[in-house]
Amino acid sequence: MQQGTLMRKVKSKSWKKQRYFKLQEDCMTIWYQSKRTGKTESAFSISDVETVREGHQSEVLQSVAEEFPPERCFTIVFYGRRGNLDLIAGSAEEAQCWVQGLRQLIEPRFFPLTFPLVSCTWIRDWFQKADKNKDGRMNFKEVQRLLKMMNVDMNEDHALRLFQDADKSESGTLEGEEFVLFYKALTQREEVLSLFREFSEDGKKLTLLELVDFLREEQLEDEGTEELAMKLIDKYEPSETARARHVLSADGFLMYLCSLEGSIFNPQHRALWQDMSQPLCHYFISSSHNTYLIEDQIRGHSSIEGYIRALKRGCRCLEVDCWDGPNGEPMVYHGHTFTSKIPFREVVSTLGKYAFKVRHPSPGAGDCGWSSVGEDTCAEGSWSCWPQAVPDPRGQGPWKHWVAQGASLSRTPQELKHKILLKGKKIGRLEDTLDGPGDEAPDVSDDDNGAEAEEERRRAKEGSQHGSALQKDKETLAQALSDCVIYCKNVPFRGFQEARSHSRPSEISSLSEAKARKLIRDEGNEFVRHNAWQLTRIYPSGMRTDSSNYSPQEMWNVGCQIVALNFQTAGMEMDLCDGLFSQNGCCGYVLKPPFMRDEETLFNPSDPSSREGPGPITLTIQVISGQQLPKVANSKEGAIIDPLVRVEIYGVPADQAHQETKYIDNNGFNPRWDETLQFQIHVPELALIRFVVEDYDKTSRNDFVGQFTLAFANIKPGYRHIHLLSKDGTSIPPSSLFVHIRITE
Repeated sequence: MQQGTLMRKVKSKSWKKQRYFKLQEDCMTIWYQSKRTGKTESAFSISDVETVREGHQSEVLQSVAEEFPPERCFTIVFYGRRGNLDLIAGSAEEAQCWVQGLRQLIEPRFFPLTFPLVSCTWIRDWFQKADKNKDGRMNFKEVQRLLKMMNVDMNEDHALRLFQDADKSESGTLEGEEFVLFYKALTQREEVLSLFREFSEDGKKLTLLELVDFLREEQLEDEGTEELAMKLIDKYEPSETARARHVLSADGFLMYLCSLEGSIFNPQHRALWQDMSQPLCHYFISSSHNTYLIEDQIRGHSSIEGYIRALKRGCRCLEVDCWDGPNGEPMVYHGHTFTSKIPFREVVSTLGKYAFKVRHPSPGAGDCGWSSVGEDTCAEGSWSCWPQAVPDPRGQGPWKHWVAQGASLSRTPQELKHKILLKGKKIGRLEDTLDGPGDEAPDVSDDDNGAEAEEERRRAKEGSQHGSALQKDKETLAQALSDCVIYCKNVPFRGFQEARSHSRPSEISSLSEAKARKLIRDEGNEFVRHNAWQLTRIYPSGMRTDSSNYSPQEMWNVGCQIVALNFQTAGMEMDLCDGLFSQNGCCGYVLKPPFMRDEETLFNPSDPSSREGPGPITLTIQVISGQQLPKVANSKEGAIIDPLVRVEIYGVPADQAHQETKYIDNNGFNPRWDETLQFQIHVPELALIRFVVEDYDKTSRNDFVGQFTLAFANIKPGYRHIHLLSKDGTSIPPSSLFVHIRITE
């Protein structure tokens, strides 16, 4: 990694300023300063960096593509909502030096993440912040400041004792290993040591048999327990001597509990673990609304970044609203509003790069609205960017067989790997695709998609003015794009009875959230049955101009597959979405429970007894402690949080519940609750559990600190750590909760 490199920081085509970039000696911080003034403008931690993209992979760098070759360009992408940093190096060699160097530095933070790595990163970050005079040492005054920054309100005498015990050189300052000793004393986990001693005969180590007993009795591991115990010792025991004797020390025990294997999330369910050979309608599918928007619905910014973020989050159904642009070039934006615009070709190019980067290259769906002039351009752009993924309108290749026989069939994610399905209007029936244009007029759903509805009105008007011949020509002009629509033909919803009599599995209807709620209330069982054989898409109300979200849970309760949310808006609704789709390899597909895949099911979410299977289960959660909780954003200097934990259950109406612990005064570093919460869950197959940490405030609304959400099916019982996420869904290591989970029938 080079240091003090002169590069161009780019904000727009006309704003390109030269800055010196330098990696500090701690290998954890990068600062940059103005070439002209020499003043340091900003600095950021390596821990804030999510990824590095090479070439023209941002709108800003695309705008200067003719001026600077892709080999010199790269983009630093940060976690959360911080804007990207677009840079142009002086040469391709310099660019590669920074790209590869940054990737090496951020790589250790990717899952699976070991506790020592997280701790070391976290220690270095805080040391740098507290070392005001940058002399590499920390006096007691700086340590006191550090404790406040770390959310610790500690008695001054106790803090001084810890400081003096760690000051082995008796210099009055801490440096290097001395600060590590201070940190270890500060982070002593009495609740974990107490648990360790319960199973350790001598209180110093766990033998192989003692560890097996712990895994069976507390962690409820019932298969291959001895092999698992050996694996954990080899992986987490820091002492080479202890590993050779097949024993686990207290440090190794803590490292296991803080690891992937010690997480509340079943590690086997992080991989692709579900059957992917069921029809598409048998899966919940991660879906976004107006994906191109990264702000509000009226004046918000449209950006390819919206598509990149959604796809990296596991989204499989994206929305592309195409409107006429200059010179017949289609543009993507929210029609009849003041949102900015993106060229359609940039969108399909971006989707081509990122659509199948998930672990399982499951099919993606494009929910497309378009206007007529650019329709064949849209089709041409789709084929050129996705030659193997989108159907050839001539019916060539593997699609030919499927088009010929597929009207009554429902394909599976396994069959459709590496394919992109377009949802939209279609001229005629599916079978007509091979035979040329049909006479049937395009169908229009009851979606509030401005482009679709407006275009149909315009076509009808033009047809009356210019005659049927011109209308036929316009339909013929759009034939190429119509032929791209195969398994997601958009049809209006006219009731469940009408759909059962006349619709096909290859068709899909879109419903507003309000209409869906009415159907849930009036015809819950019919809705579940309908979704067992046909896809349904739900979209937000047009009144949500601020890009707020509705709760997806009530739509999942009746089996709606494509529940479209505004991915740019953080909150409980997106936490539920991330929580459901964080399983199964994050592929964006989650198999619905068996009673929601049966077309004759009796299940109705308003009546849990209609579910076939065992009775309700009891979920018991002992909230034991928290570790290194973050401070509230924009809080006053020196402020320390008063944390409480709330556990929320989302599912069928009978299962909706929440309980919370008491709050702990002035301790965000290592609070202890030791409180037990208990819930009865009637339909666990649909339940999501959300753990929320808040800063208690008796005079106003509590402030958000962190959260973690997961499906009930993914819970591992026993003593587990819950690794908290920020409001944007990004990890905030090493912040966590320590809990004990029991599930009984």
